[in-house]
Amino acid sequence: MDAALELHARLATAIALYLAALGVWGVLLAARGSGPTPAYRGAVVIVEVVIVAQGILGAVAWPQRGPADAIHVLYGLALVLALPLAATLVREVAPRRAALAMGLASFFAAGLAIRGITTA
Repeated sequence: MDAALELHARLATAIALYLAALGVWGVLLAARGSGPTPAYRGAVVIVEVVIVAQGILGAVAWPQRGPADAIHVLYGLALVLALPLAATLVREVAPRRAALAMGLASFFAAGLAIRGITTA
């Protein structure tokens, strides 16, 4: 297996787990009545950078072995857009609501990552 493809596969699992952890973190922040902390926002930026790197690895691995199903690419594109869209939509809401929405968006993005893995 090509190194880029192997890294792409392993990074996908790490992204799904990281997003699930972000989901728990966001919901816990909301349960405490807090908004997204700077650390939480930084963690969201980190995962977004890793998701983009994941897409680049996928593009590099494409000539070796493309995805089994074209919807795999659609899941990847949706994953790239999910958290930035959620962050944009909650910019003007109450902090507690913003934390809850970002936590739920992280769970949604984890689901997208898992679906992407299953369609590879």
